[in-house]
Amino acid sequence: MATASKTARAPARRTAKMPRADVVEMFTRLRELNPHPKTELEYSSPFELLVAVALSAQATDVGVNKATRKLFPVANTPQAILDLGEEGLKRYISTIGLFNAKAKNVIAACRLLVEQHGSVVPQDRAALEALPGVGRKTANVVLNTAFGQPTMAVDTHIFRVSNRTGLAPGKDVRAVEDGLMKAIPAEFLLDAHHWLILHGRYVCKARKPDCPQCVIRDLCRFKDKTLAA
Repeated sequence: MATASKTARAPARRTAKMPRADVVEMFTRLRELNPHPKTELEYSSPFELLVAVALSAQATDVGVNKATRKLFPVANTPQAILDLGEEGLKRYISTIGLFNAKAKNVIAACRLLVEQHGSVVPQDRAALEALPGVGRKTANVVLNTAFGQPTMAVDTHIFRVSNRTGLAPGKDVRAVEDGLMKAIPAEFLLDAHHWLILHGRYVCKARKPDCPQCVIRDLCRFKDKTLAA
């Protein structure tokens, strides 16, 4: 999963904020296009999701999935990964960026899960963020995807889409997160995280947004959008 830096900034030209009626229309269309969105990370338990998201910082979901397809059949519980040890874990995740630091954090997080949580991933933000290598974004993904809580994990895709469209313009990640939580109607909030990531990943791309194929192009406030192929 792409990471949005805490120091990320919106473009100098601020986009006009999208009216609420357009926000409702935007998510209605995204829901019609993909009624049941889900993460592209592969997992079968909250713990597997936690590990996958921790590994996905500054890495692609495709790359993480390649590694976890080998790792999880061997070790998919906190104790099993502890038994691998840091060096053993590195052998499975060495193709992922920053794997040395990630292996250290995953081992440390597993130790805390075993010692303090009975090997169960907590459903509490503070407890999740107390785990090594787990920041606000990772906690939001786990709370939303594993436990069905209406949280918003702002990665680089969501940051870009929120600013370009005018959905929730903000100068940094937390400002965008807070803006999204206020702007998105409750009926869409649970799935909004996935809709926005997928839209940013495949349509509203960083270098060349595919505006002609965008289902919300008429609602978007992006000043440089193109409507013709």
